[in-house]
Amino acid sequence: MQSIPNIIIPIIENGTSSNKNLRDELQDKRAIIFGVPGAFTPTCSEKHLPGFIKLYDRIKSSNIDDIYCLSVNDTFVIKAWFLSYADNPKIKGIADGNGDFSKSLNLLVDKTKNFMGMRCTRFALIAINNNIEKLFIEKQGEFTVSSAENILDQL
Repeated sequence: MQSIPNIIIPIIENGTSSNKNLRDELQDKRAIIFGVPGAFTPTCSEKHLPGFIKLYDRIKSSNIDDIYCLSVNDTFVIKAWFLSYADNPKIKGIADGNGDFSKSLNLLVDKTKNFMGMRCTRFALIAINNNIEKLFIEKQGEFTVSSAENILDQL
């Protein structure tokens, strides 16, 4: 079974960024982390993050402590992206700017042909006490298994 990597990474909560050890952050929690190729990109901005915002209360009521959105972007970009959603409840951001998290789970993909550099592939995972119980990785160009609707069905 895979586990959450033991890394220090910027986590954005309520517009504030703090460098935290991700394993410490998720200790004794049931959490969802969903990853997007980039903040402000079409599917990520129009479907992926909005889906989790819309279903936030239902997901949380399914015995989930926290929901995180990860992207291989810097903290400033993630903060600005989150601020563009006035209706974002309490989804936390993970700024995987160096791709450390994505590399550790073999989710880093080369998007240089689209002038995006290295990014994470679209995914979602369910972690319980730092153990990744379920990992859903999208096929290139698809958006089904990592959607908020599918994750809610898995809980």
